[in-house]
Amino acid sequence: MSPTKNNKPFIELTANEVSNLWSSYLKSSMEQRLFEYFFASTEDSAIKQVIEKMLNQAKKSIHELTEIFIKDNLTIPHGFTEEDVRIDALKVFSDTFILYFCFDLTHLSMSTYPVAISDCSRNDVRGHFQENIAFSVKIQNEIVDLMVAKGVYLKHPQVAIDSGIEFADTMLYLNGFFGGSRPLNVAEIANLSRIIHRAQFSKMIFVTFSKLAKTKELKKHLSKGRDGIEKVLDSLQEVLEKENIPISASGENLFSDVEMSPFSDKLMLFFVNTCLGIFCFAMISQSMTSSLRTDIVSKLGKISDDMKKYYGLGLLLAIKEKWFEQPPQAVDRKV
Repeated sequence: MSPTKNNKPFIELTANEVSNLWSSYLKSSMEQRLFEYFFASTEDSAIKQVIEKMLNQAKKSIHELTEIFIKDNLTIPHGFTEEDVRIDALKVFSDTFILYFCFDLTHLSMSTYPVAISDCSRNDVRGHFQENIAFSVKIQNEIVDLMVAKGVYLKHPQVAIDSGIEFADTMLYLNGFFGGSRPLNVAEIANLSRIIHRAQFSKMIFVTFSKLAKTKELKKHLSKGRDGIEKVLDSLQEVLEKENIPISASGENLFSDVEMSPFSDKLMLFFVNTCLGIFCFAMISQSMTSSLRTDIVSKLGKISDDMKKYYGLGLLLAIKEKWFEQPPQAVDRKV
């Protein structure tokens, strides 16, 4: 007979559910610290309202996850605490860039929570992720509307589209080398513009965090990330420029130099490794599967290989500094 809790059959968590819940806790605890500082430093009232909603959702998520961990006798992750943020630190980011920051975090949620819910069978776990998905969709819509109203939304390219239905009749459709390439199709344009906008945001994170980092090793690592992301931008923007396809650019002067960092080095490296790294891998993998021109696939493959090396070094740095919190693991039955 199955064990019961509150007169209901108790279903133990699967490994997939534990993994998703554990990752969600770390993500939410990181977001809580980010939003606490953003809320304290933002001056724009409309942006402040968005941040407050996201902060409250992060706190609610942590509370729900904690209840599940306790109910299932699992160790609650350490995550990020008050020691990882200084709410009283001077303003670093412009309000506009904070809005970009919030927008980016909604993309991370929209890419991770749907995958998590597809792995889960227990009602309470599915309910947690379903609620977070609904919130992410709602707040992302609010952010986009606010960006458009403020004139800071980075639009994707608008191009003239050939009308009519056509079928590729030669393998040359795939060719992107030796000057014989066909015009980009809309999927390829969408992929490139999406990655370029993401790379522009990532570059600003690397620039800012490298200035805020306390340790020389982290400063060096983040500066290396900045150099790598500049190569990504040069490589992909070249493709669009050759076909005279315009791409929106974000402003460069969106942060201020301050002596005291609002975030711990541990939190900044976690954001880079998790939010920039994992999300970028998902975006590039999706782009590689839907891009057909060989030159684009080759460029994306090179970017993916370089990123694997860089984020692998980031993981090693986190372990070296004792910042890497190990995911739950199975009991070693070999001893």
